[in-house]
Amino acid sequence: MLDALIPEIDKALRAVFASAPTRRAMPGADLPESAMSDAEKRHAAALMRVNHCGEICAQALYQGQALTSDDPAVRRELAHAAAEETEHLNWTERRISELGGRKSLLNPIWYAGSFAIGAFAGKWGDAWSLGFLAETERQVEGHLESYKAKLPPQDRKSWEVLEQMKFDEIRHAETAMHYGARELPAPVKLAMQLSSKVMTRLSYFA
Repeated sequence: MLDALIPEIDKALRAVFASAPTRRAMPGADLPESAMSDAEKRHAAALMRVNHCGEICAQALYQGQALTSDDPAVRRELAHAAAEETEHLNWTERRISELGGRKSLLNPIWYAGSFAIGAFAGKWGDAWSLGFLAETERQVEGHLESYKAKLPPQDRKSWEVLEQMKFDEIRHAETAMHYGARELPAPVKLAMQLSSKVMTRLSYFA
């Protein structure tokens, strides 16, 4: 058991404290920086901090689910999705830095909680675990769409990052459904929405 946990601890430390790697170029990297007031920059940086927290949570969820999954094909897909979420971490972190902001001080808490939820979901079997993943991605898709509208209208660089992230999340949800995800009960979906609102509000300021 300890041998299995050591790699997970390493992944957690890298996700929370290290700069994330990326194979793909950051969306919008070739666009010029738009003129924004200090208040607009702070707002955009806070929005991107929330999205960075969301990717921290997604990374932890995937790792927890992969640890408890019995299906090698499902574990491979979870690992692939986690790799793309790592790219999202890189893009949001870079954009936060460009805007003069900082990452959330609560990231270790978000990671630990999300990892536990992912591992718990995985214990219920791959169908329910994938259903949880699919619903998470659907909610993240809606969140990203709403945050695109909340950005300062001239901040195209951040908009491009969120647009590509949304495209990836849609694909992750479709993949989960392809592998047999079950539809979650309405109370579970509601609980996920409420917990997401708590995370986003706290992360915007902290």
